[in-house]
Amino acid sequence: MDPVAQIGQIRRKSLADSAILSRAVVDSFRKLNPRTMVKNPVMFVVEVGAVLTTIQLGWNVFHHAGQFGFGLQITLWLWFTVLFANFAEAMAEGRGKAQADTLRKARAETQAHRRLTSGNTECVPSSKLRSGDIVVVAAGDLIPGDGEVIEGVASVDESAITGESAPVIRESGGDRSAVTGGTRVLSDEIKGRITSNPGETFLDRMIKLLEGASPQKTPNEGRSRFIPARRRPFSCWSRFSFA
Repeated sequence: MDPVAQIGQIRRKSLADSAILSRAVVDSFRKLNPRTMVKNPVMFVVEVGAVLTTIQLGWNVFHHAGQFGFGLQITLWLWFTVLFANFAEAMAEGRGKAQADTLRKARAETQAHRRLTSGNTECVPSSKLRSGDIVVVAAGDLIPGDGEVIEGVASVDESAITGESAPVIRESGGDRSAVTGGTRVLSDEIKGRITSNPGETFLDRMIKLLEGASPQKTPNEGRSRFIPARRRPFSCWSRFSFA
């Protein structure tokens, strides 16, 4: 299976993966740390509101004042909102790490037939290839690294990268000579020159993106950065307090 295509399987099974689920549940509570929550101003304000309403609820219970049912509902909904947001973020992070691990493992397992100066070929891991190495890729094999075709014509399946189900023709010369590591040769045989060193390939860039990706902030979250910190708890209290 194409290494990039394995990401789709991880996405489909991530919701049923007990390891990712259990880690996300634990992380959803660990992320309640104010030092972590303050990085997301909107959810930080919601957490402050949950704390204040919890204190208010306890005060009402102790003094037998206020509307207990209404206060309990508000408190539970606020904590549920914070925990669910943390859980969703932890699930996304866990899935990204799993995808990166899968790509890293696939990259290490991909074998390449490197052409020697003597004319013979040797089988080496794709991680051992360097820019300028010549490789031979037969039908059914994965292209071991980013490069260009220098000899031959072949039909290549690039659906794992481009999403196009129809194979494309790659041949030496012209603008159709570039090939990407992780794609599969469907027919014929080609000889290619590697043009990228380890750490610079398409798969390496995908791994870095998966490992370093951070959730994008919404416009409201971006604008909330300009609210003075001393006014956030007061604003939250005025929204969520109850008698």
